[in-house]
Amino acid sequence: MANILDTGVKLVKNVGRYNIGAGSLAELRGLLDGRRAQALALGQDKSVVFLVDEYFQDHSELSAQLGVQDGDVLQFVETAHEPKTGGIDGVVASLHAQGKGLPSAVVGMGGGITMDTAKAVSNLLGNGGRAADYQGWDLLKQPGVFKVGIPTISGTGAEATRTCVMTNAASGLKLGMNSDFTVFDHVIMDPQLTATVPRNQYFYTGMDAYIHCIESLAGSYRNAIGDAYSRETINLCRQVFGVGDMMTSENRERLMVASFLGGCAIATSYVGLVHPLSAGLSVVLGLHHCVANCIVMRAMGEFYPQAYDEFWGMVDAQGVKIPQGVCAGLDASSFEALYSASIVHAKPLTNALGENFKSRLTPEKVADLFRLM
Repeated sequence: MANILDTGVKLVKNVGRYNIGAGSLAELRGLLDGRRAQALALGQDKSVVFLVDEYFQDHSELSAQLGVQDGDVLQFVETAHEPKTGGIDGVVASLHAQGKGLPSAVVGMGGGITMDTAKAVSNLLGNGGRAADYQGWDLLKQPGVFKVGIPTISGTGAEATRTCVMTNAASGLKLGMNSDFTVFDHVIMDPQLTATVPRNQYFYTGMDAYIHCIESLAGSYRNAIGDAYSRETINLCRQVFGVGDMMTSENRERLMVASFLGGCAIATSYVGLVHPLSAGLSVVLGLHHCVANCIVMRAMGEFYPQAYDEFWGMVDAQGVKIPQGVCAGLDASSFEALYSASIVHAKPLTNALGENFKSRLTPEKVADLFRLM
C-alpha cells in the first residue's frame, strides 16, 4: 500500500514574479495598469477587486496608493477570526451581485487571513461552486483570476504557498485549497508595511516561518530543495529573533524574505506535529493560527527538543509574552473536540510520527499535551 505522503507534493509551482524592497508597493499601479489594458483589449472586465486588511480602513491615502479606479471594488477583510468557508462564499456572492464575475485581477493586502481570502476568492471566481468543495488536495480544475499578494506582516508564508486555509464550520475541518492554482501570480514584498505591527504579533507571526521549517526538517517527507529553503529560513529567523531588536528595518526585510522562503519550503514538503495541534486550538478555542503555534510549543520539548530550547530562548531574547493556561478548566468533551480537530490531519502527523501516529497520539496523550499549553 502506498504511503499517504506519496499522494502529496510531486511537482512544485512557485510565485510567478515578485518585487521586494522598501517602497516596492509603488510598483502595483503599473502592474495593474497592464492587466487592465490586457482585459480591455480582449473585451473583458478591466476592474480590479482589492481585498485589504481592515487595519487599513482609516488610511485616507490607501486608494491612491493602490491605484483604485471607478468600477473597482475595495473591500476590507475582517480579521478578528480566521477565514471560514461560509465567509468566503459570502465575499464571492457579494462580488457577483456587483457584476464582478471575472475581474482583471484580485489583490490581497494584509496578513495571512487577508491573503488566504484573496486566493480563495480568486479560485472561486475561476472555478465556481463553494469554498468547501475545494478543501483538500488538487480539487481545483482551472486557474482563478490573476492574483497579487501584498503581505503587511511576515511569517505565515501565505504569499508563497499553494494553499489558502479556512475552517468549515459545519464539519469542523480546518483545511486549505491545496493546489498549484492557489499560488499567487505576483507578490509585492515591501518591508515598510510591517513597521507598525505590534511586537507580540510580529513575533507570533514570524515564528510561523520558523516552525514550518523545523517541522519540515524533522519529518520523513524530505527533498533537497525544500531542505535548502528550510535551512535558510531558520538561519534568517535566528538573525531576526536572536540578540538585538527584531524590528529594525534590516530585520523586517530579513523576516519578509524568511516568510517567503518558508512558504516555498512548505510547498515542497509537509509540516509536522505543531500545526495539527494548533489547528485544534483554532477550531475549538478560536485562537489565531500563529499565536496558537507558539502556545503549542509549550508542549513540544518531547518531540522537537532542540527547536524547543531555541524557541524559548528567542522568546526571552525579545521579551515577548506567550499565552499560557489556555486549556485550563476544560471539560472532557472539550478535550475530545481538541483531539478530533487535531488527529484529522493525517499527512503532517504521518510526516512527523509515521503511519502509526495514532498509537503514540492516543486521546489521553493528546489531552496531556494540551494541558501543558
